[in-house]
Parts: sequence; C-alpha cells; structure tokens
Amino acid sequence: MSNKWTKLTTVMLLAAVISACGSGNGNGNSAGTGNNGGNGGGASAGATDTIEAWGETIKSQYEGDTLNLAFASHPSTESFQKLTADFEKLTGIKVKWEVMEETYLKNKQLLDYTGKTGSYDVLMVDGFWMSEYGAKKVVEPLDEYIGNESLTPAWFDYEDIIPAYRNGISKYEEKTYGIPTAGETRFIAYRKDLFDKYGKQAPTTMDEFLELAQFFNGKEDGLYGVSMRAQRGVHAASGLMTIMYNFGGGFINQQTGEVTMNDPKTVEALQFYVDLLKNAPKDVVSYTHEEALSAFMTGKSAMWLDATALAKRILDPASSQVYDKVAFAPTPEGPDGKASALAGWNMSISSLSKNKEAAWAFIVYMNSKVNAKAYVEGGGVPVRTSIYEDQELVAADPSYPVQLAALNDANVLVEKGISWIPPHEKMGQILDRVGYYVSAAMFGEVTAEEAARKAQEELEDIAG
Repeated sequence: MSNKWTKLTTVMLLAAVISACGSGNGNGNSAGTGNNGGNGGGASAGATDTIEAWGETIKSQYEGDTLNLAFASHPSTESFQKLTADFEKLTGIKVKWEVMEETYLKNKQLLDYTGKTGSYDVLMVDGFWMSEYGAKKVVEPLDEYIGNESLTPAWFDYEDIIPAYRNGISKYEEKTYGIPTAGETRFIAYRKDLFDKYGKQAPTTMDEFLELAQFFNGKEDGLYGVSMRAQRGVHAASGLMTIMYNFGGGFINQQTGEVTMNDPKTVEALQFYVDLLKNAPKDVVSYTHEEALSAFMTGKSAMWLDATALAKRILDPASSQVYDKVAFAPTPEGPDGKASALAGWNMSISSLSKNKEAAWAFIVYMNSKVNAKAYVEGGGVPVRTSIYEDQELVAADPSYPVQLAALNDANVLVEKGISWIPPHEKMGQILDRVGYYVSAAMFGEVTAEEAARKAQEELEDIAG
C-alpha cells in the first residue's frame, strides 16, 4: 500500500464540509475563563471529595505549570473553557487557550511539530487526522495513561465513552492517540404528525425509506417526501455516503486501495439515492446540509436524513416550525445490514510536550464522566453513553436514545475496519468527482451505471 493511502492532508477541509458538529462562535486566541459550579456541578459529595483529593495530588506535583492548547473554534471548546477555572483552582495548573478556525488548526499543529517547536501540550485533533498524526508521531500514545490507575482515576470512566468513538476516531494501528470529546453520526427526523395521520411507521429498511418518500411526496400541498444534502460536488458525494455502506458499497477498498466505484453494490446505492431524491424539493441539487435542514424545519419535507448534531435546531422553537411535530429514527438498514456515519474530535497530547502528565490531568478532568453533564449543558457535544441515557437530558432532547442507537450502528462499520471517509490524501478530489457524477445521474444526464463507470475511470487516475 502506498504512503499516500495513510495521509490525510485534505481531510481538514472535508471534515468541515461533510460533518455538521462544526464551528461555534469561537473567541479567537483566548485564555480559559468562567466557572461552571465546581467539579462539573453534577458530582455527588463523595465523588467531589475524591476529585478534590486527586486535585491535591496533582497540585503537589504540577502547581505552577502552564499548559498551552491548540483548539478549534467549536461548541465543545467553548464549554471546556467554562470548566477551565475550576481545573486551575483544583490543580494549580495554568491553562492558555489558543483557539482558531478549523481550516488553520491542522497546519498550525503540524508546523509546530515539524519545526520541533513544542509550543503546545494539548491538541484538539479531528478523527480524520488521527491516522496521519499517529503515523508521524505528532501525538502521544495514550494506552499506558488510560491503564495506569495512578494517572487515571475511576471517576474518569473511559469505558463509558461510546465504543464507536473510542474505536473509530481516536486510534491508529490499534493504539489510542486521543480521547473523544465531540462527535456525530447521521439519522432520520420525520414528521410524526403526518405519519400518525396516514397510519405510517418510521422506516427501518432502505426499501421502506424509499416507499415512504414516494408516499408523502405531493401528499399535501407543498409537501415533499424527503430532504437531504445533494449539491454538486462534495455534498452530493456525502449524501451518497450516508446510505452507501448500508448497501455494501464504497468508493475505495480500504484494505487494498483499489477503486470500487463501479462495484455493483455501489451502483445499487447510487441508483437508490437518485430514486430517493426524485421525492425531494426540486432545488435539492443545490442543497448543502443547511438547505436540507431548512426544508425540513419549514415543513417542506416529511423526512430528513443528516447529522445528529443538527437535532437541537430541529427541536428549537426559535428556529423550527415543526419542533413539536417530529420524531427520530436511525439510518435504515440496507441489503448489507446496518451502518452509519461517524465523525468527531479528540483531545490529544503533543509528543513534543514537556508537561505530558499535567496535560493528561487536564484531559482526564475535562473529559471525565463526572463533568460530562456540565460539559453538555454548557454547549458541548456528547460522547458518553451515560449522557445519552440521562433521563433529565433525554427529556430536554428526545432524540438522544435514537442518536445512541445510530452510534451503535456506526460501530458496526468500525468493526468492519471501514472509515466512513476513506483515509486518502486526495480524498477531497475524489469526493468532488464522485459528487459530480452523482449529480449527473440525478439530472438524468447519465444513468447510474454510466456515472459509476466514468467516476471509476477518473478515480483510478486520481488515486494512482
């Protein structure tokens, strides 16, 4: 396998386009400030005593040390910043945040590493970068930290982190290089009022999904069956990827590097996607995730399939006209079984850090089970099973149980050794060309078979 197969130099851009748990309102370069009630606000008295004892131990070793962080502007970053003052008070460790847009973050981190500058201790790392960071030794292996009881207290609870995230976004060659901090998969939102009105159930298979889209399309004035992202280029490719693995298809064999765009299973998935979007609004070919979401929230479509990170907007009365008329379902099972998208962020330790154990203490505290609820309530994106099962949080966001089920489906893909976005240095170019031919098939310019064949030829040239 060629070296370029393990490189991820273009995924920085793709992650921003394809995923949706992206940028919040970052503060640029900022120091950690704010207080969120002490020890996450949710720890019991006994747990608080244990955490304070841990803090005294850390303080005795690292008080006065300073940790420098390189993070993306993101809702999770803003929530972690709210917890920073508590950590500093507890441990005596100072924290300096450097927050920047995702498009600059990776270059900044890699320049620091290649220049051997060692400016940072803790890095925010996209799961799609982890193979490159692990291969180049940009970040520190964490398994010895995780398994060391003197460094990792029980209240951190690593096993509570959802398996899809632990196994799918933070590892390289079976080693752990990051602790998941935020993530998403994809699932369906549907108009429960309309489904009840016409005696329909949420789809569990791809065939049912298509049948329901056809049923609701035009059923009422101004109503379409489904909305999804489908804009020519990366978005159309991303839309296809949402259902492709459920058919057993793929752009590239991730074990051999062989292009598989014209594989019959991939062609079948493409034909399904084209047929499905015949029941979408007429301008769906211009839809990114934003337009697809807007179509659903304004009542134009009976169903929507996209990122779990967008569910809060669907349920928000300030932005959604259907907030009280919706329910959720996992991505339907296909001919090849269950699968679902997976994307997310990690906290990692820079291999050049001179404060590795202090950096690990920061990661443990911020990402611990005892602080998880405060983190989510502060705007963070959940990654723990206990959060998705917290009844108070489920009452506030009824999509949580379905999100958890969808994440379990995402782990099916991980267990097959498949990354939702194949790790290839030219994946941006590959997705753009796939999306071009997907759109050509949607416009009726070529058949699905012809689109796949032409894409196969171009991808073979691109992938080399």
